[in-house]
Amino acid sequence: MGIDTAAPILIVGAGVFGLSTALELTKRGYQNITVLDRHVPPVVDGSSVDISRIIRADYADPLYAQMALEAHKGWTSTYSDFYHKSGFALFTETPNAYLQKSKETIIEKGGHVDELSDLAQLRALYPAVEASIPGAQGYHNPTGGWADAAGSIGFLASQCSVAGVSFITGRHGTVHSLRRSGDKVVGVNIVNGTHLLASQVILATGAWSNRLIDLSHAAASSGQPVGFLQLTPEEAQKFAKVPVMINFSTGVFSFPPTPGTNILKLARHGYGYATEATSEATGRTVSGPRRDASNASSGYLPDDADEALRHGVKQLFPSLQDRPWLNRRMCWYTDTPTGDFIIDHHPTLQGLFVATGGAGHGFKFLPVLGKYVADCFEDKAAKELREKWRLKPARDEAGTVNMSGDGSRGGPPLRKLTVVEQSKL
Repeated sequence: MGIDTAAPILIVGAGVFGLSTALELTKRGYQNITVLDRHVPPVVDGSSVDISRIIRADYADPLYAQMALEAHKGWTSTYSDFYHKSGFALFTETPNAYLQKSKETIIEKGGHVDELSDLAQLRALYPAVEASIPGAQGYHNPTGGWADAAGSIGFLASQCSVAGVSFITGRHGTVHSLRRSGDKVVGVNIVNGTHLLASQVILATGAWSNRLIDLSHAAASSGQPVGFLQLTPEEAQKFAKVPVMINFSTGVFSFPPTPGTNILKLARHGYGYATEATSEATGRTVSGPRRDASNASSGYLPDDADEALRHGVKQLFPSLQDRPWLNRRMCWYTDTPTGDFIIDHHPTLQGLFVATGGAGHGFKFLPVLGKYVADCFEDKAAKELREKWRLKPARDEAGTVNMSGDGSRGGPPLRKLTVVEQSKL
C-alpha cells in the first residue's frame, strides 16, 4: 500500500512499541507524526518503565533470538549508557522444554553458555550469589544483562522529539475511542470531548488495547507482581556482581541492585492476574489497567503474589528474606496465545494499524523494534514474519482463548482478582 508521508499519523501509546515506531517512521521520511498518551514518557504505569528490564537473547524461538542479537548491538552502542552486562542465569527445579531449547538456540547461533547442574556452579562464577535451590539446574549466559527501562524510554522519547515527532499528553492525549467513518478509522476521540483526525492510526496501547478495540480473540491483559527492596550501601556493594537470575519453575526473577539507588528488584514472569472492567469505547468487559488513574501508585499486591515474591527473595537472596518492601506494583502484560507480537493492519478497519502484544518480552528489542514495525506498516516485511505477527480476524466460535504464551512462564495459573482486591489496585 502506498502511504502519503506528509499525511497525519497518530500513534496512540508512548511505550516501547509506539516510540520506536515513531522514530523509525520519521527516519523514513514521514513528516506528520503525533504520539498520544495519558502521561509523559516514560509513562509511569506502562510495561516499558521503572528501573530495569532483562536484556537477553535466550529464546526457544530462533526469530526472537536473532532479533535480540540485533538489538544487543544497539544496547552496546546507542543505548550503552542504559545497559548493564551482568550475565544471565536461567534455572529450573523441574524439567523445562523452553529452557532446554533456549540453550540450544544460543549455541546454534554461536553463543557460549555455562552449564549449571547445581547452583554451586553459579556461585563459583559469582561468589556473591546466595541462591541455594536443591535440584535446580540450568545454564548461565555471560552476554545477558539488564537495562534501565525508564532511562532508555526517556532517551528514546527525546530522540523522537528532536526528530520532529509531536507529543500530546494528559487529558488532551488520553484517547476515549476510535473515530470511525463506516469501516474506516479516521482519527481518535479524546476524553476531553475533542477529536483528532489522521490518515492512519497506529495503536501501540499495550495492556490498554482491549479498551479501544475488541482483541479478545488475540490478546488479553494480565498484571504481574513486582517488588523492590532497599539495600544498604554495603549490601548493594556485596550484590553488585550477581547476574540477572530467573527460576523458571516459579517464574520469579531478580536483578542486581541498581547503581546509585541501591534498590534490588524482583518480579514474576507468570500467568498473572486478571481484572474485570467495562470498556467505555466498546461496551465489552475486559481485563486490564485503569485508564484515568496511575496503576503504579497504590503499592498493592494480592497476598498470594506477595507470598510468591517473598519466596523468591528467600530462594535467591536469603539474607534479605525479612527485609520489608520499599515498594510494590503490578506490571501489565499484553498476553497473546503463543507469546507472539501483534503487528499488522487491522483486517476489517481501514486506516488502523495495531502494534501490541508485547507479552512480557518486548522491551529488550527497543533498539530495533521500530524497524520491524515500520516494515510491517509499509508491507515490506517477509511473508513469514507478517504471518507470525498477523492480527487474525475474530473467531466465530465461542470460548475462551488460551493465552499461555511461549512456554517461558512459571508459577500458578491466571487468577481473576476479587472485587475487593481490584478495589485496592
